Amino acid sequence: MTTSKPRKMHADQAEIDDALVRRLVEGQFPQWAGLPVRHVDSPGTVNALYRLGEELVVRLPLRTGSDDEIATEFAWLPRLAAQLPVPIPEPLAQGAPAGHIAWSWSVYRWLDGTPPVIGELTDPRELAADLAGFITALRRVDTTGAPRCSRGGPLAPRDEATRKALAQLDGVIDTAAAAAVWEKALAAPAYDGPDRWMHGDLQPGNLLLRDGRLAAVIDFGLVGVGDPTVDLITAWYVLPAEARADFRAAVGADEATWVRGRGLALSIALLELSYYRETNPRMASTARHVIAEILAA
Repeated sequence: MTTSKPRKMHADQAEIDDALVRRLVEGQFPQWAGLPVRHVDSPGTVNALYRLGEELVVRLPLRTGSDDEIATEFAWLPRLAAQLPVPIPEPLAQGAPAGHIAWSWSVYRWLDGTPPVIGELTDPRELAADLAGFITALRRVDTTGAPRCSRGGPLAPRDEATRKALAQLDGVIDTAAAAAVWEKALAAPAYDGPDRWMHGDLQPGNLLLRDGRLAAVIDFGLVGVGDPTVDLITAWYVLPAEARADFRAAVGADEATWVRGRGLALSIALLELSYYRETNPRMASTARHVIAEILAA
């Protein structure tokens, strides 16, 4: 029997394949034993995804450190789902550590759709409106008791890592121009509004489209509250230049917020490109695109 496994991206990444997933499911969820298991080829860097039959998906973290994220998703996604304009993952079962997988894993209902492909959007302005609608709906949800988002704070704590990534990319990108954009973002007025909900990682791999429109948003591992500026990164990760003004207007981003959002998109892309340049071609390609879009503005 052949097996399929995710690409190796991290030094401490666990050995995972479809045979392991089958054993975990059979050992902990006998109601799903016997369903076919097949690997989903994804550019994601945190979880290995495996279809379980036609209606389910197993998300198995590649390494330790995701237990809190899984707990947050199981606690909050059912509460958020009814208040959002498109479907989000429905948690069904939380698996326990077993064998060499010393951390939790999970089973969700499968959501149909295709991630957006840069340069191949059929109607970018409609998609911009969809993304803005999702973000604004999420921001309206009550934040009482909500967890903090790790990307929902000031930019200054990202400075050291961002400059380290810039140094590693010297000769690969225009680091002087990138540094200037980053410094402008650092100097922008800080967010002084109330805590809002944010997804935290609205990249192409976490969005599903049907007929060019937003059909679902997935992977809420970073979901939480704080300064919601980070969700603006989708303007550079997903949308072409001609749709960004529409998106900005729809989310009501003032100049300081837009500058911070651009800086966050750049910082995230720099770290991704420096880390995944050799191990995840699709992630690296997306990061290069984001950097190029930001520096071209």
